[in-house]
Amino acid sequence: MRLPVLFLFTIVLIQYGDCQSTWFSHIVGKFNNKTTQLKNYVQDKGRGIINHVGSVQNKVTSYFKPAHGRSLDVTTEDQIKGRFQIYLNEAEMYDSKLFDVIAPANMKYNCTPDDPTIYMTTPQLIALHGYPAESHVVITDDGYILTLHRIPHAKVGNGSNRIEIPRKTVLLHHGLLGSSADWVMAGPEKGLAYVLSNAGYDVWLANVRGNTYSRAHISLNSDRRAFWNFTFHEVSQHDLPAVIDYIMETKGLDAKLNYIGHSMGTTVLFALLSTKTHYNKVLRAGYALAPVAYMTEIKSPIRLLARFADDIEYLLNLLGQNEFLPQNAVLRWLSKHACEISHIEEAICENSMFMLCGFDEKQFNRTLLPLILSHVPAGASTRTLIHYAQEIRNKGQFQMFDFGKEGNKRQYGTPTPPQYPLEKITLPIALLGAQNDWLASTADVTKLYQQLPNPIENYVVPLEEFNHIDFLYAIDAPKLVYNKLLDLLEKGGSKYENVDVEIITNEINELH
Repeated sequence: MRLPVLFLFTIVLIQYGDCQSTWFSHIVGKFNNKTTQLKNYVQDKGRGIINHVGSVQNKVTSYFKPAHGRSLDVTTEDQIKGRFQIYLNEAEMYDSKLFDVIAPANMKYNCTPDDPTIYMTTPQLIALHGYPAESHVVITDDGYILTLHRIPHAKVGNGSNRIEIPRKTVLLHHGLLGSSADWVMAGPEKGLAYVLSNAGYDVWLANVRGNTYSRAHISLNSDRRAFWNFTFHEVSQHDLPAVIDYIMETKGLDAKLNYIGHSMGTTVLFALLSTKTHYNKVLRAGYALAPVAYMTEIKSPIRLLARFADDIEYLLNLLGQNEFLPQNAVLRWLSKHACEISHIEEAICENSMFMLCGFDEKQFNRTLLPLILSHVPAGASTRTLIHYAQEIRNKGQFQMFDFGKEGNKRQYGTPTPPQYPLEKITLPIALLGAQNDWLASTADVTKLYQQLPNPIENYVVPLEEFNHIDFLYAIDAPKLVYNKLLDLLEKGGSKYENVDVEIITNEINELH
């Protein structure tokens, strides 16, 4: 009996991480029913959280954890068999299951499901690290109730009684499926919100309609289809203006408000500035991390939905009538058949954010995974995903939502949806992209850069593996991105920076 079991486990790679985790290579699925039962047993143990499996032939030496205090360099087949023989002997000695020897149920890690930070809100996470945290409520002109989070100033040192709110101000806007928590989960050393606060900025964190912190409306319930009848276009036309206006009213119209967006947070900025052009004068400058506008060369599995983009009702039924369902059967199918990650661990690949945006093993801090999975996905409308799929279907063009020929005539007066007029964006904007970005390819970012009338810089992260999510959580994000961003913030600025505040005030009042 030992030989079949031994043979089976010589092709299984078990890796230990900083958080509770066990999973199998995709090759296991090709074995017999007993293998499947064993795999299900591990999954039932609840250890499908982290760790990436490489090929057994090439990477097995780096993934075995030494047992009994001994080091082990696995370089030959005999040594591999010997390692599993130790597991088998120990299982027999203690009359326990083999899996409990390889991955015991009660293991001690730096982060566990009992870690209280997993259940903390954005303000609580901020306060945990000693920073001041505020929550503000903003109501859009179409009735959505949004929550803004804020770090008004950096930590106050011991003995310091004077607190000054800096005039330098920045608004951080998350991407699709994200929330304000995206900017603080990496902690005070690597989280962009803290980095900016330490650099002397008053930091505001947006939350769009439908996410964890903005699931309310003055007359609509969030379980009704009408509540979710929006895309990133409505966010750009209602949410973002309301948030910017609120910050400017709170700070004063002479405040220098910088905008930093990630992914969809950049999309809504481009849509806003190209349609409500007076905001080009209100903001100081824009900084787009993983900018998404044109979508001609994407690797994300979202491209597979593009072929159905003309049939809105079909996609709504497929993905969820209201909120984009983070763990439905369709997503699981996409993760198994379209996820362009070799041997990716199930909990990562089946999480909608990682599945759509990618996963970078080398730059990913695995200790953050329980915290990330507890906050992401934070909620998004299915129509927003369809809007992006439509762009891909329409040769990657940056266009408004396609309601169909008759619907477009009613909505826009034309049979096709109009393009966003990027030539009307006069705000200085810096683009920061990555070579391994599944959603914002360097070719698409370069095309966007060429279309902007007043670009600051087109910066490409100098690390080939850096991807879409790394702008938020990468181990080296401060060195590779944030230092550059701080430099651009100090140098960049709008030509309207010294314009008469009264002129801007009059323009805003006329539009309201």
